[in-house]
Amino acid sequence: MDSNTAHSPVFLIFPPEITAPEYQSIDLTATTFESQNFLQKLVTKKMKILGAIQIVFGIMTFSFGIVFLFTLVKPYPRFPFILVSGYPFWGSVLFIMSGAFLIALKRKTTESLIRASRVMNFVSAMGSVAGIILLVFGLLLDRDYICGYSREGTRCDEITVLFIGILIMLMIFTTLEFFISLIFSIWGCHLEDCECVTC
Repeated sequence: MDSNTAHSPVFLIFPPEITAPEYQSIDLTATTFESQNFLQKLVTKKMKILGAIQIVFGIMTFSFGIVFLFTLVKPYPRFPFILVSGYPFWGSVLFIMSGAFLIALKRKTTESLIRASRVMNFVSAMGSVAGIILLVFGLLLDRDYICGYSREGTRCDEITVLFIGILIMLMIFTTLEFFISLIFSIWGCHLEDCECVTC
């Protein structure tokens, strides 16, 4: 065996057209949905990030509720209204659940999970509206009685600033949560957007 025959290249020549029907190419067509606007496409792509933001808002709301428990100073005549309503605790559960549904929906999209996510985000949006009303009412009700009826305490000003700051932060988190939940409860994730795996 000489070296010329061992390394000779092999050329394959294919005919320009294959006439056998099993080898003919199939034309694929794609339909575009022009009804979706830019914001809806962006929100659908960032579902996992917005779900994580909802979970973080839920954890922060719960943490501020725990802080409320430790800011009570004697002679405080009653618990703050926002603690009596329980909003930092049930609101945080709603936020965490709606965020978890969004993350699950992004990972595996099914028809039932789409419906459950939309319902959970709607409930979370309604909980956010109730939370905003409760926070405004609590701020108006408790702002003069944060340290009780006696203002002789040396830490009264610090407690007042902390209390009002927490209420403002809760208001910001609740408002942002309202907008995120409202977007997903109205637009949601359609089967063509989320690439339904098992419908």
